[in-house]
Amino acid sequence: PTFTDIRTEALACTMFLLRLLFKNAFRHRLRTVLTMVGLVVAICAFGLLRTIVDAWYAGVEGTSSTRLITRNAISLTFPLPLSYAERLRSVEGVTGLSWSNWFGGVYITERNFFPQFAVDAPSYLALYPEYVLKDDEKKAFLLDRQGVIVGRKLADTYGWKVGDQIALRGTIYPGTWVFNLRGIWDGVDAKTDESQMLMHWQYLSETARKRLGRSMADYVGAYVLRIDQPESAPLVSERIDAMFRNSLAETLTETEKAFQLSFVSMSETILVAINAVSLVIVVIIMAVMANTMSMTARERLSEYATLKALGFAPGFIVQLLFGESLVIALLGGGLGLALTLPVAAAFAKSVGTLFPVFRVSELTMALQLLASVVVGVVAAAWPAWKMSRISIVNGLRHVA
Repeated sequence: PTFTDIRTEALACTMFLLRLLFKNAFRHRLRTVLTMVGLVVAICAFGLLRTIVDAWYAGVEGTSSTRLITRNAISLTFPLPLSYAERLRSVEGVTGLSWSNWFGGVYITERNFFPQFAVDAPSYLALYPEYVLKDDEKKAFLLDRQGVIVGRKLADTYGWKVGDQIALRGTIYPGTWVFNLRGIWDGVDAKTDESQMLMHWQYLSETARKRLGRSMADYVGAYVLRIDQPESAPLVSERIDAMFRNSLAETLTETEKAFQLSFVSMSETILVAINAVSLVIVVIIMAVMANTMSMTARERLSEYATLKALGFAPGFIVQLLFGESLVIALLGGGLGLALTLPVAAAFAKSVGTLFPVFRVSELTMALQLLASVVVGVVAAAWPAWKMSRISIVNGLRHVA
């Protein structure tokens, strides 16, 4: 036989085997459909929970290795003097510097939460090139002391457009604050946070001094520094903290990633619980699938005995059971994976800006497929082993 003949015969055998597997899988349609529904729900829930965990770490993944955060060593709620800026610029290894303050305003109701920062606009935007802003919008923002810019996701959530006026009720800075929306930035990639609002720190500090009768112009919430080499981050951090040691406002300097991780660590228990639940869901559907395959094997005991009597090897019976289990598992898992995308999109829309970045990652989809395969393999393992060892005589006793 030629190579073409061999390939044609192999293809014909494969197609025959696939038809046999599909026919066996749907011999009891109601049972198979119900099992697949359980798989769809389980795989979809597994993917959604994994995406929630990924969203919690989105701020960490979007950080830069060349940015440091310097804050008060006691707590982030304690400010630092503005006079530190010049001394920080003089530290060897620091190539850029800016600062920011948390504003903490309320838009209409407390449910509409989103991050708001008062920043030194020119220097801050220079440190965050991942915020892609049109030149005319950037210029308008820099010229308008009462202007603000927001991320695309935040603007879409509340239906804002350039030129709108946005009123916020201050909490840390009491009173009603009205800002002009001068620009909407897009993230350079999917990991960029598009749920923030940036305003002018100078306008905030001077207005707060007039309204509250106290000066905020000499203090900032935290400093953002750019360094020349990521490898020099520990050394530069040590230099900065040593410079302000034993002062009235000692500092704690860390990488932007470590700074973001400090917030994630506050929810560590919740994240562990979510991961545990996602694994429990997979184990439960694995048990359901194993029960389905065990029932299938028991019902076909006489068929397998007949196949062995006709000369088929035990390995063929194992292939049938594993193949049928994988067909059901992959069909259910594939549908669950496909359903995860619209469910995740609907979930992200319902929670608004709670998660700055909420997307089903390629790793999550790969884990969903892997979970489907594992469920199919594990569910068929015991029935396949049992059926491969059946006695022909005992199996044929079940023939009517």
